[in-house]
Amino acid sequence: MTENDVEDDEENDAGSDMRLGSRALEDEFNQIVRARDGDASGRARGDSYLAGTHALYHGDPTPWALTPKVFDAPTVELLRDAAETMGAIMDKLTRAFHTSPTIRAQFALDAGLEQLCLLDMGYEQQIPLARVDVFLNEETGAYQFCELNTDGSAGMVVSDEIAHAIRLSPSFAQFEAAHPGLWSPDICGSWVDALLETYRGWSGASAADKPLDLAIVDFAESIDEEDVRHFVELLRARGVNARFADVRDLRVEEALPGQARLADAAGPLDCVWRRAVTGELWGKSCAGRDALVRAVGENLACVIGGFRTWPCATKTVFAVLWSDAAAEVFTPDELRFVHEHVPYTEVLTPRSDLARFSDKDAWIVKPAGGYNSVGVLAGLDATPEEWHRELAVTAREGGVVQRYAEQYRTACLRGTLVDGPHRGKPDMSDELGFAEASNMEGLYLFNGRFSGVYARCGFAHTIGEWTSRLNMGCFYEGAPRDSRADEERGATY
Repeated sequence: MTENDVEDDEENDAGSDMRLGSRALEDEFNQIVRARDGDASGRARGDSYLAGTHALYHGDPTPWALTPKVFDAPTVELLRDAAETMGAIMDKLTRAFHTSPTIRAQFALDAGLEQLCLLDMGYEQQIPLARVDVFLNEETGAYQFCELNTDGSAGMVVSDEIAHAIRLSPSFAQFEAAHPGLWSPDICGSWVDALLETYRGWSGASAADKPLDLAIVDFAESIDEEDVRHFVELLRARGVNARFADVRDLRVEEALPGQARLADAAGPLDCVWRRAVTGELWGKSCAGRDALVRAVGENLACVIGGFRTWPCATKTVFAVLWSDAAAEVFTPDELRFVHEHVPYTEVLTPRSDLARFSDKDAWIVKPAGGYNSVGVLAGLDATPEEWHRELAVTAREGGVVQRYAEQYRTACLRGTLVDGPHRGKPDMSDELGFAEASNMEGLYLFNGRFSGVYARCGFAHTIGEWTSRLNMGCFYEGAPRDSRADEERGATY
């Protein structure tokens, strides 16, 4: 599908007559905070609580917002449907990557990396862990996807802990008195459940009476140490021999003559949660990387976050979903969902006609294999000269240009009282510190089941660590219930 087709698809479901209640609930909370002159005592209490958790940023409480996301029951169902529909599309695309040379060609991966992504993981679930980010209009229910993420736990710890910090404030106590029954999922605990469930479904799983030896694997220079410690503690509480292992410390050893196994510096491993981004892993050649690849190829260990998850995590995946080749894979209903909710995306090359993207405010550029918002630039944040220069760089390097999805803005009060670089302090605010912020909701999928939201807001046209992002707590109305993906396995949250 070409860019000329975009205009007919831009007016997606924004005209829906759906009216959700989340915005009204958040405005009500803010009014309570205003009546308490900004609730400085509650914010200080939240900072104090977070300082004793793993939700830290350079040793201080993570930048957080006192204003939460409060999802009414219809919004929860909307988010569940959005997440699980996209999850099913990702699963289908991953399987198609494995079977269809046409689909593989759309991603244009390095030949070696492509072969890595074709390795069989030994379990049925294609993508055990995903987070699909959306821009949601909290009043109409219209939404656009921002990007897809796999394998990492970014946002889980802060989501759980900030929700608890907000609960400690007098403002929330007053708000909850008017809205009893608000709840928050245990996102980190739910992921540990799903991780262990995936291991049990692996073809080489050990006997249940043997303690599981598991390593969270990444490059030491790339990890969030607090995040890793949090999950090591949770896994150990479940009886798992859990630890962190640097990729470089992995090796394949001979347990018995002719019987190989994966090990790290501390000993043999049954299971690996691969946190290392595939693109980074591919770019940092080492013996440990080769050992991990061999372990997958020979089924020596269960690698959760298998390499085949990478295509759906690339910035090119939306371009593939918009390509003519997608018609080979998806039903008309699935394609309609894509065209309504996925912004038009195109891979640029040195031969691309860049004049089509000269209206900078309508577009955003992203590197093809980037992660953590590195290299992402919205035209709204650039001068005309900067935009044309970045477009040219993106075309030269094979990155993507994407329709800029309008971000929904709400009034937000920074929770943290700790100042410093990248602490989420707005440039302009009212006398109490409230400022209009753009919002993004990350919808977690654990083994295909909607498992909670990582919400954050920001004051620039991209929401990231370097643009004063604030992490947010989330509360939900209505009773927790089973996800549609597999109701018989019990509630995810």
